[in-house]
Amino acid sequence: MVGKTVLITGAAKRVGRAIARELHAAGASILLHYHRAHAEALRLADELNAVRSGSAVCCQADLLDARAPELLVQSALQSFGRLDALVNNASSFFATPLGIIDAGAWDDLVGSNFKAPLFLTQAAAPHLRATQGAVVNITDIHAERPLAGYPLYCAAKAGLLGLTRALAIELAPQVRVNAVAPGPILWPESGDFDAVAREHIVADTLLKRVGEPQDIAHAVRFLLEDGYITGQVINVDGGRTAHL
Repeated sequence: MVGKTVLITGAAKRVGRAIARELHAAGASILLHYHRAHAEALRLADELNAVRSGSAVCCQADLLDARAPELLVQSALQSFGRLDALVNNASSFFATPLGIIDAGAWDDLVGSNFKAPLFLTQAAAPHLRATQGAVVNITDIHAERPLAGYPLYCAAKAGLLGLTRALAIELAPQVRVNAVAPGPILWPESGDFDAVAREHIVADTLLKRVGEPQDIAHAVRFLLEDGYITGQVINVDGGRTAHL
């Protein structure tokens, strides 16, 4: 990916950071989007720029702000002169049991997991067409097999999965659009799953272990580098969906 520019949302921590490191190691320049993780984003940019000067730039934006998509795309263009790939990774995740779902939860979960990827891809599309680029959306295995207690999150990710396939049609043949659906990779920072729940999830995973952020990063890199895959989703879940 030498000479290419990638915009990654939610790039400062966790899976986003692993994706940024992986694509940077492949030679790409990275636009690191973050919302609140200012210190983490700066540390990551310093780390990447120490390896290759001027190869990483941070850009703060609230993806629920209608101005964010154009801001991020223009930041990438101003920093690197081109845009070759978009990774829609940023995501909100929290429980919304039926009966307590409100407009705030709708705006947050649907906004970050579905609306933002749509409008960001739309803003990036002309520039991705110009470079014969690609989009990778980070969905979730629960987009197709919903998780109890999380109906709104699962529906939002299901929307993103459908959007992935729809945008693959809309942007063909110049731009490829695919998705990576993680299984148990990193437990939520909110502590939603206690030790018993975690043990149950791992037990239902064929490989009997959780994955690593690098597993997702490898899949993203593969989809960005391959030239003949579009409209597809890769489940990186250790075989968990075989038991769901």
